[in-house]
Amino acid sequence: MNHEEESRPLLAEGHGQRPEADRSEQDAYLDKVKNGKLYLATFAAVLGPLSFGFVLGYSSPAIPELQRSTDQRLRLSAEEASWFGSVVTIGAGVGGLLGGWIVEKIGRKLSLMFCALPFIFGFTIIIAAQNHWMLYTGRVLTGLASGVTSLVVPLYISEMAHERVRGTMGSCVQLMVVTGIMGAYIAGLFLDWRWLAITCSIPPTLMLVFMCFMPETPRYLLSRGKRREAEEALRFLRGPNAPAEWECAKLEEASRDEEANFSLADLKDPGVYKPLGVGIMMMLLQQFTGINAIMFYAENIFEQAHFKNGNIATVVVAATQVVFTAVAAIIMDRAGRKVLLILSGVAMCVSEAALGIYFKLSTMKQGNSSLVSTFMGAEGTVSEAPHPDLAWLALASMGIFIAGFALGWGPTPWLVMSEIFPTRVRGLGSAVCVLTNWTCAFIVTKSFHNLIDLITSAGTFWMFSILCALNVIFTIFFVPETKGKTLEEIQAHFKRTR
Repeated sequence: MNHEEESRPLLAEGHGQRPEADRSEQDAYLDKVKNGKLYLATFAAVLGPLSFGFVLGYSSPAIPELQRSTDQRLRLSAEEASWFGSVVTIGAGVGGLLGGWIVEKIGRKLSLMFCALPFIFGFTIIIAAQNHWMLYTGRVLTGLASGVTSLVVPLYISEMAHERVRGTMGSCVQLMVVTGIMGAYIAGLFLDWRWLAITCSIPPTLMLVFMCFMPETPRYLLSRGKRREAEEALRFLRGPNAPAEWECAKLEEASRDEEANFSLADLKDPGVYKPLGVGIMMMLLQQFTGINAIMFYAENIFEQAHFKNGNIATVVVAATQVVFTAVAAIIMDRAGRKVLLILSGVAMCVSEAALGIYFKLSTMKQGNSSLVSTFMGAEGTVSEAPHPDLAWLALASMGIFIAGFALGWGPTPWLVMSEIFPTRVRGLGSAVCVLTNWTCAFIVTKSFHNLIDLITSAGTFWMFSILCALNVIFTIFFVPETKGKTLEEIQAHFKRTR
């Protein structure tokens, strides 16, 4: 291959496809790749999201126990319990900004090893807690680690994996988050809050150990001029039969087209501001699907369906998320990102509209029953709970919503975030996206009760349904399909589009 052929765009102009010669050459290379050690490196990395899931799931079994604590120094009031649950999002927002800086300064691998420390220290402080402030400090530290993790792990996986498996590997991030949440719920059935914190500290400890034996990403090494180390990393990740020198040359050629450092002038580059806009909007729309609202109502909805054990109910919800996130991981590289996002958005839109109808009909039944009881002279006998005859509608709506979210809008925004940014702004762009996600999560969590008071439960879920419809429209017109494309091809797409 001569220099002119090497330097031509990987995507044919105006067609959105690689030239056939490049495609066949790339496919021939990938046919020689062995993925065993890539899977091993991915497993080591996703122990971070597993730890993150344990952090999110920890509060659900721990808060009721702390509210019943006989130790006055540790007993939580309703307001203190609210902060114990939500303060994680504050730490995670800071962690997202910190992660965007350290991921460029010390690299992807060392950043992952670094974020294991606040996980471990945070849970250690919770284990040793003697007052509320130690509990809050532990939660903030584990939130900080979660923010760094939610940025670094998708980048690490996307820069290691090739296009045939990048969707599946990237979807494992969300899969491990929901697995961690389910693990915390299940462990909480058998362990008290201190022993549960000890259990939660195991995954980050394992990640710190395993990552010692994993390579830095080839793209980061090349961006620092370390070609020999990049080739060694590729040999580790691709196996002995694949010519690592060929892929290294392709990556090096692509990296020469980029400026070494980010400057404010780069914001005028469509290859920067377009993926930044897509990433921010996807994170914002993910949080405004109403996932936190559904999870808040989950236990009440199960109780109305005569499923009285709320702890078991939360495990069932978490297991549903795990199953459908696993399905998404399996089919991500076959179905494509856009198809799953659209199906997910439609399922959530319909299910939340139905859930709004459930709350509206429940309110109407209460009103009618109250009117009848007034004429009968028995006003005080009417329950304020939703009518149990409608429980099937709430259960079905909740199940469809959770399955839909897990299939698309749960894992895909994190995957797309890791794919769309040029190397020079990957850390900064991802940091802005993560900060957006966690800020919106905090806003939705803290304002949810006020929203219900303002526009009622039915109005709240109808609002979320409309926002899910906007998700679908946004996906159709603005989110690129990244299935089967190299990271360089995806970046070329943004530069070419008008």
